Amino acid sequence: MKLVLASSNPGKLEELRDLLADTGIELIAQSDLGVGDAEETATTFVENALLKARHAAAATGLPALADDSGICVDALGGAPGLYSARYSGAHGDAQANIDKLLGALRGKPVEQRTAHFYAVIVMLRHAGDPQPIIAEGVWPGLILEERRGDGGFGYDPVFFDPQTDRSAAELEPSLKNRISHRGRALAALREKLLAAIG
Repeated sequence: MKLVLASSNPGKLEELRDLLADTGIELIAQSDLGVGDAEETATTFVENALLKARHAAAATGLPALADDSGICVDALGGAPGLYSARYSGAHGDAQANIDKLLGALRGKPVEQRTAHFYAVIVMLRHAGDPQPIIAEGVWPGLILEERRGDGGFGYDPVFFDPQTDRSAAELEPSLKNRISHRGRALAALREKLLAAIG
């Protein structure tokens, strides 16, 4: 089965391909099919994911998978949240986003550095699918005072996972894929897909 991924983020594509490696699903980046990013104009993660999936499905004629995700910091009222990728102003500037986040939390004690990654994944069978399959995942943790590790992408170097005692950037990709917000959302999506087929 071919699915178009409604994203041009190479880190996300690699992560999702790893997560789907044993399913027989071939994930194709929309950019490989000449499709640009959809404009994210919604006010919630799930609505943005649906916008992206509809855009990719309509442009390619293939079933589409899209996610929207972000990091939500309790002391910042859930920010950067929906605006995680463009927190510093420029879309996708991970280093500037991290710098702004660390600056916003400077001097905060550990108990005020709680945060979670949130992901929602949607699958549309076609652009007009009235019954999208929707799954979500949450990964609780803390924001570190400085970067640790050189793996992953985005906010991974400053997101601390208490269960493994490591930053997300210090985790082996296979472990991260199992315990991350996106991994949890995809596991839930797989269950929903199997239930729908069965």
